[in-house]
Amino acid sequence: MKKLIITEKANAARRISTILSDGKSKSTSSGGVTVISFEAGGDEYKVVSLRGHIIELDYPEEYNDWSATDPAELVHAPQVKTVKVKSILNTIKELASIADEVIIATDYDREGELIGMETVKEIGVDLGSVKRAKFSALTKGEVEAAFADLAEPNERLADAAEARQIIDLSWGAVLTRLISLSSGQMGKNFMSVGRVQSPTLKLLVDRHEEIEKFEPTPFWDIVGKFGMLAFKGNHSENPFWDKDHADAIMAIVEDAKVGTVTSYNVEMKEEYRPAPFDTTQMQVEANKIGIPPTTAMKLAEDLYTGGYISYPRTENTEYPKSLSLRAVLEKLKDGAFKNEAEEILSQEKIIPSRGKRRTTDHPPIYPTAGASPDKMKGDKWKLYELIVRRFLATVAPNSEAEITTCTIDVAGESFDAEGYVLKKKGWKKYYGKYLKPNDARLPALNVGDDVDIRSMTLVESATKPPYRYNQGSLIQEMDRLQLGTKSTRHDIIGKLYSRNYVQGNYMIPTPSGIALTKALENHGGGITEPDMTAKLEADMISISDGERTLDSVVKESQDMLYKVAVQISADSEDIGSEIKAALHSQQHIGICPSCGNNLSIKRSKNGNFIGCDGYPDCKRAYPIPRGALIQTTETTCEVCGLPHLKIIRKGMPPSIQCIDPKCTSNTERNDLGPCPTCEKGRIRIMYSKAGKRFAGCSEWPACTQTYPLRPRGSLSYAGRQCTICKSPMVNLGNTEECINPDCPGRKKPAKPKAKDEGETAEKEKKTVKKKTTARKPAKSKAAKKSDETQDESS
Repeated sequence: MKKLIITEKANAARRISTILSDGKSKSTSSGGVTVISFEAGGDEYKVVSLRGHIIELDYPEEYNDWSATDPAELVHAPQVKTVKVKSILNTIKELASIADEVIIATDYDREGELIGMETVKEIGVDLGSVKRAKFSALTKGEVEAAFADLAEPNERLADAAEARQIIDLSWGAVLTRLISLSSGQMGKNFMSVGRVQSPTLKLLVDRHEEIEKFEPTPFWDIVGKFGMLAFKGNHSENPFWDKDHADAIMAIVEDAKVGTVTSYNVEMKEEYRPAPFDTTQMQVEANKIGIPPTTAMKLAEDLYTGGYISYPRTENTEYPKSLSLRAVLEKLKDGAFKNEAEEILSQEKIIPSRGKRRTTDHPPIYPTAGASPDKMKGDKWKLYELIVRRFLATVAPNSEAEITTCTIDVAGESFDAEGYVLKKKGWKKYYGKYLKPNDARLPALNVGDDVDIRSMTLVESATKPPYRYNQGSLIQEMDRLQLGTKSTRHDIIGKLYSRNYVQGNYMIPTPSGIALTKALENHGGGITEPDMTAKLEADMISISDGERTLDSVVKESQDMLYKVAVQISADSEDIGSEIKAALHSQQHIGICPSCGNNLSIKRSKNGNFIGCDGYPDCKRAYPIPRGALIQTTETTCEVCGLPHLKIIRKGMPPSIQCIDPKCTSNTERNDLGPCPTCEKGRIRIMYSKAGKRFAGCSEWPACTQTYPLRPRGSLSYAGRQCTICKSPMVNLGNTEECINPDCPGRKKPAKPKAKDEGETAEKEKKTVKKKTTARKPAKSKAAKKSDETQDESS
């Protein structure tokens, strides 16, 4: 028989071909399309890969003119399918015409089913000759099993994905046009609105408002330190909300020298293993180690098509009984986790942990092959290691900890202390690098024992606002509210950044993001609430289960959209005014002192900058501080009269500064003393394009002297130079040190290893010579890239 296999991606095509042909496949190219050929089991195979959706859903050309088409008309307008890559489709059509069987081997989920089914329907192939290969990992065992037991295509699954595609296009096109036309934002500056995007943005705006309106409430804690270990004990009433009451208790205990143990208990606590990874939790944990969700999904896709992990889009947190955990561990022995795999394999029984979600399409994410860091680099290795260690944690024993609780009486007042000591590492042995250490030991005590009081402290604190979302916690919340799917949530977050609705790692909404959300809240008929989106997710499941049809779900959604569109159209003028005002505040920096025009944020091919609206008559322009979140202020510089900006950098308190990096208010603040290399320039705090802080000479590029700086904390010039290397001395909190990390004065002297006086004398002689020649400070690695990184703005 002649068989045609259609895959979703080129990597999957190559891997499937290699597995089924035992590495004996051949590739040919025609018209830019690669076709892989091989023979197996007496059958002739051809394999062609798609590029995701090669068939695009859109409106006909007559609806392309936004100004000429009433957006409400789009709600029930026809949608047409267009082939984006005709060469691939033509090749598939040609091969399918001579094939006895067409096998869809795309990713087994809603989207993958739609991609396969829309392709075979477009070429007009008889669906009776179409089969489906279902697999969750591109491993030899899974692929061979899938092709040995081909299934029928699931049209209802494809219908569910197509319903989402139709509805998302309707909502996105109609609402985006309505809001963009109302606010006058056309072309590249259009205001993007989406069925999932808008409720997600509202989560961030609501949290931002909650933080902005938060008023801290003061409270006080009384903390004692006891015994030789100086272990901490908190007053049993902590926190105190009444200062007078806290002062009264403090007056009783502050002069006490000894406390008496009134209770002391030790018990063992079993600490349960984490659940297996689903997509959401994998993204959350990856974000904690510095891999954003969008990057994590791309890397996970690469690991999957490379045969290293199972399918990364899953909501399952329970390993199926058909999955051989011992076989997975055996494969891990061929890589960097050999010892760990052998330890767990030595267990008499392997009983995995399980989460609350159980689905039947794909198992949780688990490793399918061993690997080592010498062959897999950077974030790809970090993500692979995370997935491996999570798997190991789910099949390892529970850990055990010793929990000690102690109560100490101090002048009639009770203080509680708690100790924690990990006694049996269990799963934490494999996953501990991602956990915060929390060991806190208490000494062995008995009831009635006296313990010395080292100190008593009254600590004043205040309640804190709720945390801002980061990308990981936002994905978790989207999952809880059923906003989007496991496959789309990271893309939604990416759109919020690309449309400049949010900024920074903690996703602070911009004025335009806030204004858009408020406009939709006030005039959008509830489209910013998650309920509407969650209902569609439930409808998708109903289509997949055969309880509802594609047409009925689409009609219901579009009827709802039409009511919203009519309401927004009626309030168009108010919406436009609100958004225009917000956009002005977002882009307006202040007034130009030269010509009186506005200074605003401009865009160029080299990036954004601050420029005068009076250009070309007025050419004032200033760089935007690199790697920082900026906010406008109402104040101006007392030195030059230019506007101030509020600069927010990770690890440092916010600062107010002039927009001109060369203004003396900035240069004096960032000055760290004279340059020892050129003796003409000044060493100043600077920032790279990525926002990393370093020190460099103001005479760059003539002088390339640079020094690395610690990423956090404030520093200032100590007013003198190092007596050894002549580099500036800087104040770091309560300490003073030379800025040059290679300065001999900062290095601890090595212990002498000489065996006789002659050898010792020779080493001392070399040390003296080294010190006397260490006048010119060594240049850091940053100097080599100074032409790319120099920026005096801070």
